[in-house]
Amino acid sequence: MSRPSVNRSGEMEVFAKAVELGGFSSAARHFRMTPSAVSKLVLRLEERLGVRLVNRSTRKLQLTPEGHAFYERTTRILADIDEAERCASVGESPTGRVRLNVNASFGTHVLMPLVPQFRERFPAVTLDIVQTDAVVDLMEARADVAVRAGPLKSSTLIARKLGATRMVIVAAPSYLARNGMPSSLEELRAHDRLGFCYARAVDGWPLRQAGETVVLPASGAVQVSDGEGLRHLAIVGAGLARLAEFAVREDMRAGRLLPVLEDLNPGDLEEIHAVFLGQGGALPSRVRAVLDFLASHARVTPVLPDDLDRQRLGVSG
Repeated sequence: MSRPSVNRSGEMEVFAKAVELGGFSSAARHFRMTPSAVSKLVLRLEERLGVRLVNRSTRKLQLTPEGHAFYERTTRILADIDEAERCASVGESPTGRVRLNVNASFGTHVLMPLVPQFRERFPAVTLDIVQTDAVVDLMEARADVAVRAGPLKSSTLIARKLGATRMVIVAAPSYLARNGMPSSLEELRAHDRLGFCYARAVDGWPLRQAGETVVLPASGAVQVSDGEGLRHLAIVGAGLARLAEFAVREDMRAGRLLPVLEDLNPGDLEEIHAVFLGQGGALPSRVRAVLDFLASHARVTPVLPDDLDRQRLGVSG
């Protein structure tokens, strides 16, 4: 006898909603079911798959590693189903909501100025933009795309490079008027070096001296959670800051910030990537539209010290 047909997409939808809403009861209210019916549905799903998807030892819904993997695949399949239905009814134009999680400097100086252009090109796509320098779990944050600066850790995420930026030490003229312009690594040690209140891949300031790289820790009296906060502290004269060049380019051009010890800058680059879950072929068109737009319009390129000097003086290349 053949096995009775199973509404697999319906099971996936209930399971995914339980994960997104944080529990069986919330999913039951969403689908107008009883919590026990949702629980039995997930149990049947586990029995058919032969794996445990959810740990039931805690009150909070907690996925097993197999549950995480199944959820990621489930969301891609459901997105493909939605996409197929939309394309059949309204054509190929991307439609729907895309959640972006971006670091504060990239969001402020690169992404936000491009939003009107994106909206004009894709009027049916709605953007939810969260700015944070914290590295978030895309699934927990319910984010479709994240923009991250620095080296990427090995993971199941797919990455698309958006460019790279030089790092520069900067200070406000008011700070330098009070404390003097440092001319050596030794003098720099005596200055307020503002930093971040979370661990970074390079937890300090690399400087090149006598053919060797020395990492000087950020030891200022103030530590902050994001690059934009650090930039504002530097502008008001709270101390020195080491920041992405693209984030302080206009400040240096306007004279609000001045480069410090560029002759000791090792020239290291911080790469910037857009990361997302799933293989490229399974992406909904609305997410692909965002990724393609970022890759073509939000490129970040390093600017060399000579270019900085010309920009600051208002001289064309």
